[in-house]
Amino acid sequence: MNVAIYPGMFNRDQDGATKCLYELTDTLLTNGFRVGIWALKLTPQKRQDLSLNIISSIPCPIYPDYRIALPNRRLRDQLDRFRPDVMHITVPDLAGVFLMRYAKEKGIPVLTSFHTDFPSYLASYHLDFLSNTMWRYFDWFYNQSEVVLAPTTIIARYLRSHNIKSVKLWSRGIHLTKYSPSFRSESKRRQWGAEKKTVILYCGRFVWYKDLETLINVYEQFQKHMPGEAVFVLAGDGPIKKELQKRMPKAKFPGYLKGEELSTVYASADISLFPSTTEAFGNVVLESLASGVPAVVSNIGGCREIVETATAGFVVPAKNQTLFFGRCLQLIHNRNIYKKFQKNGIRYARQQNWSSINRTVIDEYLRISQYRFREKHA
Repeated sequence: MNVAIYPGMFNRDQDGATKCLYELTDTLLTNGFRVGIWALKLTPQKRQDLSLNIISSIPCPIYPDYRIALPNRRLRDQLDRFRPDVMHITVPDLAGVFLMRYAKEKGIPVLTSFHTDFPSYLASYHLDFLSNTMWRYFDWFYNQSEVVLAPTTIIARYLRSHNIKSVKLWSRGIHLTKYSPSFRSESKRRQWGAEKKTVILYCGRFVWYKDLETLINVYEQFQKHMPGEAVFVLAGDGPIKKELQKRMPKAKFPGYLKGEELSTVYASADISLFPSTTEAFGNVVLESLASGVPAVVSNIGGCREIVETATAGFVVPAKNQTLFFGRCLQLIHNRNIYKKFQKNGIRYARQQNWSSINRTVIDEYLRISQYRFREKHA
């Protein structure tokens, strides 16, 4: 079977969505599928049965790390040569619309997957008045596909509440060889000046829609009430990095990390603080739990489901800065609860196997392609 996938970006380790689609590609190739990737940016690689194609694009004015697609005739010609049996679209942008129309014209079944809660970003840019318009567009777009895959039951309910139909669950997995307490490094902690201190880690993009005002406030409460007791480590990068460094002058900023460097930073922390309300899943939370680090997260978005299902941390009402601070203190002072959450998180992560999780997607590819075949020959 030929599967055409549009992931938006396909840069290795760029973010949770990209990591997920890399894992899916690995599973498909292992199972004998021929995979074509069409992306705005990608990491070059040569693998049997894998075709990589760049879609023309320009940088997004609001956030240059993202790009605006400019689909053209060349894209259509590439698709014609590849002859996809199934189309998998993950981003409802101009390229997504182009691919959706191409699939409908050719009679190719379409599966979509929801990775990024774009409407929730609008408030951070003072554009929340556009929310209803964006949801009407999403309804139109996603309801053209045979099935929509959501990463958590919370997000599945969220999509259904906005009139998006045929929603099913496709969770996320993790490689325990990459994320494990075994990567903990006392030398890394000494480098941070964290001997006999608590390391509180935020890992992710430096953008306001991750609710980093809450993170800053918790940092300030530690500086005021418990000076010298905790070290904040912010791993990542983004357009507000300089402002974060200015407002959190004692925090450590190791930069954008990947590979063993990232594994070491996770495992060398004590608490994962992730207040974002805009996550569809929250890979960083699962990676923290696998590393033996309990998490404190918001009650809005997909992170909540991970922490509650695993019983591996605290879920806090969104933007309740005092309670975020209080839950961090509870993890610091109550070692029994900490050890319980730590053990539960590692056990939960061990159950999240990528190959079995991605079987859901393969089953849907087979189901919708067989359905369309019968429909065409009825």
